[in-house]
Amino acid sequence: MVGVGFYSRKQASSVDGFVLGGRAVGPWLTAFAYGTSYFSAVVFVGYAGQFGWKYGLSSTWIGIGNAVIGSLLAWIILGRRTKLMTQHIESRTMPDFFGTRYQDQGLRVVASIIAFVFLIPYTAGVYKGISTLFEMGFGIPYEYCVIIMAILTAVYVILGGYKATAMNDFIQGVIMLFGIMAVIAAVLSSQGGLTAAVEKLAAIPADDATAAASTGGGVFASLFGPDPWGLLGVVILTSLGTWGLPQMVGKFYSITDESAIKRGTIISTIFALIVAGGCYFLGGFGRLYDPVMVNGKIAFDSIVPSMLVTLPDVLIALVVLLVLSASMSTLASLVLTSSSTMTLDLIYRDKKSLPGEVEEGNIDDIVAERVERRKVVVMRVLIVFFIAISLLIALNPPTFIAQLMGISWGALAGAFLAPFMMGLYWRGVTTASVWACFIWGVGLTVVNMVIGNPINPINCGAIAMLGGFPVVWLVSLVSPKLPQKTVDEMFASFSSRNLE
Repeated sequence: MVGVGFYSRKQASSVDGFVLGGRAVGPWLTAFAYGTSYFSAVVFVGYAGQFGWKYGLSSTWIGIGNAVIGSLLAWIILGRRTKLMTQHIESRTMPDFFGTRYQDQGLRVVASIIAFVFLIPYTAGVYKGISTLFEMGFGIPYEYCVIIMAILTAVYVILGGYKATAMNDFIQGVIMLFGIMAVIAAVLSSQGGLTAAVEKLAAIPADDATAAASTGGGVFASLFGPDPWGLLGVVILTSLGTWGLPQMVGKFYSITDESAIKRGTIISTIFALIVAGGCYFLGGFGRLYDPVMVNGKIAFDSIVPSMLVTLPDVLIALVVLLVLSASMSTLASLVLTSSSTMTLDLIYRDKKSLPGEVEEGNIDDIVAERVERRKVVVMRVLIVFFIAISLLIALNPPTFIAQLMGISWGALAGAFLAPFMMGLYWRGVTTASVWACFIWGVGLTVVNMVIGNPINPINCGAIAMLGGFPVVWLVSLVSPKLPQKTVDEMFASFSSRNLE
């Protein structure tokens, strides 16, 4: 991994090279970077354990939703337009997109603050998954693993930027693919095979008498499980949420060209189907193992480690690699996104002109090059800062992973998803509607959290995402429109390719 960082360092001397890999990253690297940033220890340990216990084998639908909605449809609906418009308006980050697309630098600043604040719970969730696995499952002091992981990640991201991250994501993705298939085979084998495992699961009575009566028993081996509506909320949060996360959408900025997007779509979908589908399928058998109880409650984050602790040493080593790979790739994506957003959207906030407009008072090339190098240095310093924060969180990990993710994804995607997606397709989106959606997404998530989560954080996150669309649409109908000439210039990249 460090070697990849050294190999990629020449391409990381400019801002575009460091943040976007020079916008020339191929389909395989981009697809694996997307998938490995999507799935981490949060999914493998936290979500697979909690939702596998709650929904049984029907939790596999979450993985299928991640593949179809979170990968396939995300690439089809967002990939090409994101690549074209962001390149056309010279946008490097999602907050930068909001500031330029809607002609309001205040949006850019606020979006960067939202991204920074709510990516922290996400990082906490990643580390919580690692801590549970290493502490309980393998008797390895997880502090050592976390520190080594953080140092390795820092070295290759600081040296090589996005290109190094994407190349290492590919390596880590291959480990994840082989790892999840090997672990599923071993766990099923320990239960007497797939048929025997499903029969054992079907014999377990439902926790809720109503659910048991409605399904006639065997609820945890049924097609839609004991709570189909709750399952749907999880599918929406974990699948649609990726469409509004800065570290996920940023992958489309960097891909080489439109033909690479088509190949990347297929690769990313297959990767998600195997990894996410495999994780949730594995978690669905969690009730066949004795759970760990803490203060009279099931410790959901311990369910998957309890399934793995009985495996042979070789497979346990593979699981260690699997979880480290998944978590390092996500951590690299998070810290690169956070540092680039803070640097480009808060510290060095350039006043940009739209393509085709004349910039006043252009600085000479030598000064511009110095400024570029200074930005890259600041980003590298901030990467160290963010990884240090991550370590502090890791050494004192908070609450259940799923709740942390619900808060993080709900606020980010609730604020960003609707104005980003609608801004790529509809000329009528107004600046005021984006502000309204920021308030809606963050406000709903924070208020729900402050008053004690009367709405489950996962369902709250799903409501925040879906509710953003009517908020943007209704406010856009009654608020002042952007100048027609400005909007036409934004959409010029689509007109030339008959996408209008």
